[in-house]
Amino acid sequence: MRRSEMIDLDSIDRRLLAILQEDATVSIADLAERVGLSQTPCWKRLKRLQDTGVITARVALLDRDALDLPLTVFVAVKTGRHDEDWLATFAKGAGALPEVVEFYRMAGEVDYLLKVVVKDIAAYDRFYKRLIATAPLTDVSSSFAMEQIKFTTALPIPT
Repeated sequence: MRRSEMIDLDSIDRRLLAILQEDATVSIADLAERVGLSQTPCWKRLKRLQDTGVITARVALLDRDALDLPLTVFVAVKTGRHDEDWLATFAKGAGALPEVVEFYRMAGEVDYLLKVVVKDIAAYDRFYKRLIATAPLTDVSSSFAMEQIKFTTALPIPT
């Protein structure tokens, strides 16, 4: 992922981003009309937002239940090692596991937090065994989500 450079976003840029966060398939013509631009300036703004890394990707969001992946697990990992070699090994191993959809290095009591999606407890157990084989870990604690209250990929766009 590219890091975006600091660029000034005007109100039109912000409207473009808000619309695209709702529906990335909107046509340039519709997008231009909705923000009050002609198509060429609209396309140029989109290209600039992509080139600077503000827009990192356009993706399809999938329904986990339709794919038989209803179980979300938050996995808290503690380790006794914090050197770069260990981190590189763990990040490569855990990051390569397809069930891991989010992966964070944390401050506080937990060193790493992973969001994992799987079919069921048996699938999680198989995942867990692969996870603990990636690098030496001190503690792995799993919390199973009972209900998803809110889910969004849309970022709050400052005004």
